[in-house]
Amino acid sequence: MRPRVALATYGRAPELAPDDQLLIPALEALGVSARAEVWSNQFVDWASFDTVVIRSCWDYHLHIEAFRAWVDRLESAGIRVLNPPSLVRWNSEKRYLLDLAQRGVATIPTMIVPAGHADGVAELVAAEGWSRFVIKPAISASGYETYALRTPLDDAARESIRRATAAGDALVQPFAEEVSRDGEFSFTFIDGQFSHATLKRAAPGEFRVQAEHGGSAELVDAPRKLIDQAARVIGVLPERPVYARVDGISRDGSFLLMELELIEPHLFLAFSPGAAEKLAAAIMVRR
Repeated sequence: MRPRVALATYGRAPELAPDDQLLIPALEALGVSARAEVWSNQFVDWASFDTVVIRSCWDYHLHIEAFRAWVDRLESAGIRVLNPPSLVRWNSEKRYLLDLAQRGVATIPTMIVPAGHADGVAELVAAEGWSRFVIKPAISASGYETYALRTPLDDAARESIRRATAAGDALVQPFAEEVSRDGEFSFTFIDGQFSHATLKRAAPGEFRVQAEHGGSAELVDAPRKLIDQAARVIGVLPERPVYARVDGISRDGSFLLMELELIEPHLFLAFSPGAAEKLAAAIMVRR
């Protein structure tokens, strides 16, 4: 029988995001039966698949407990999940940045504000000496409830802080001017090896670089030094992810990590010829 692979997606993109759709013919060319399945669809027979690859699950942060329970069920049923469940659980909450910093990775400074403690943000920011900062939920994606604010705080800023801290713990970080000025690098790694780099830019008047917020991206030849430093992030992980996107900025010629995406990142496969085929081959190695 041909091996069967499910490419997990979400309800608003039941056929996968366009970039991830490239994986289906790439897997089929390797003799694999591949199809898109919505992760939250309770009628899917996940046990009929040899492997489930988490891809366009762009609503997982809105249903985090259900998403984690789904991953747990797949693992308990002996179904191979990519990326591995242990990495997915760890990466699902952005306090992983603190963990990576302890492992020697140069990261954007990150503070945690407990859920519901909106009043503590102003004191924290003042203590750090940040006149401009970013706040976002610790469990979030696609720029969800993410705000760039200035001090002193006005009523609108305080409401943004309340929203960011309402659902759970929140991250507070200094605003990185490089994102708006120079753009943010995304390094795509496949089976631990660097594949390609893209540079994401925010729309005028915006600081978020995601396409949902008007951001753009282009394939770039990134400096070798930045690629090597981004690769160090992959190197400190306890397991090698089959796919990863390492996001960050260049500051004083060195890489500074902003995000490590191991769950459902846009991998920009269409930007780099052969990238989808490389990922399909990596999936086959893991099956």
